[in-house]
Amino acid sequence: MGGPVTQPLRVGVVGAGTISAQYSACLQRLPQLRVTAVSDLNTERAGALAAEHDGARVLALPELLAADDVDVVLNLTLPSTHADIALQALAAGKHVYGEKPLAMSVTEGREVVEAAAAAGLRVGCAPDTVLGTGVQTARALVDAGEIGVPHSATAFMTTPGHERWHHFPDFYYQPGGGPLLDMGPYYVTSLVQLLGPVERVVGVSWRPSATRTIGQGPRAGESFDVTTDSSVSGVLVHASGAVSTLVMSFDTWAARLPRIEVHGTGGSLSVPDPNHFDGTVELYSAATAPPPGPGADHDANWRDAGVRAGYLGAGRGYGLADLAVALGEGRAHRAGDEVALHVLDVMESVQRAADTRASVELTTTCERPAPVDGPVDLTA
Repeated sequence: MGGPVTQPLRVGVVGAGTISAQYSACLQRLPQLRVTAVSDLNTERAGALAAEHDGARVLALPELLAADDVDVVLNLTLPSTHADIALQALAAGKHVYGEKPLAMSVTEGREVVEAAAAAGLRVGCAPDTVLGTGVQTARALVDAGEIGVPHSATAFMTTPGHERWHHFPDFYYQPGGGPLLDMGPYYVTSLVQLLGPVERVVGVSWRPSATRTIGQGPRAGESFDVTTDSSVSGVLVHASGAVSTLVMSFDTWAARLPRIEVHGTGGSLSVPDPNHFDGTVELYSAATAPPPGPGADHDANWRDAGVRAGYLGAGRGYGLADLAVALGEGRAHRAGDEVALHVLDVMESVQRAADTRASVELTTTCERPAPVDGPVDLTA
């Protein structure tokens, strides 16, 4: 078990909910992957997904885990079941790639990571958006010294709340939900890619509204209780010495905040939305900055850095394709469990710091994954 796998990697999908459509579209154009089985409690939904892939069939979960033509389980279930499904798949001798977060807690996440290591199997985890041209181009610029020595970053995710469009938004406002666990993986994983692992955090969180009202769908007008904080801010101290400021909110009606910016001794970077794979990376160089004084046009000094690195045309599932290639090449895959566990630790620690009003030292670390040089077209 866990030895080299002949490509394409044969994929068993567990969970055919909303996010599966984005994965399915990508998996159909990636030669490294082939969907052979689908499992979902809703067999009609599972059948519709399976029909998009030649030869794929609908199986109950135990049958999928026992299937000889499934090399890796793509776990697209609810976050509360991520760890349980992953452990079952590993026990069945399957590699695992899952949606974020890795688990509901660092304790659960460690169990998954340790089970994979003991079995000699791979575990990958979203987000793989950081493997696209947006974050990878920004990383290439940082690594090339284009902004000097990076010393700080800011990351903002602000929205008035998912209940305005989501038909069943309750879980976003319950323990295990909130903006940090929902959207934090995109931002924290990007910060780790750009600045390396985190050693210590402080944080605050708050809950302006005790209830929320659903705006669309069959439950429109229905109110529900908010039982977890809906805004979180944290300060992350990286092992490199750089400091990141993180703001995550479901309580902000409108903002002009950038998604991510990275600042160094020789310039700054504007990084596109880490929930997407591409976007324009802008560079501000101190070497070409206008002289100080009235009328200095600093906005004109920002320039499009172009595409320097990353997977071209990427979408959800590219992290799994990278895992498939890594198995064949005998290297570490980039969207790996070590990073996912560390990101989970960062988020859990920020919330603990907010709850205890104290600085929290992390219990995990990770290596920055290998960059995606290039840019690279995985469909070629």
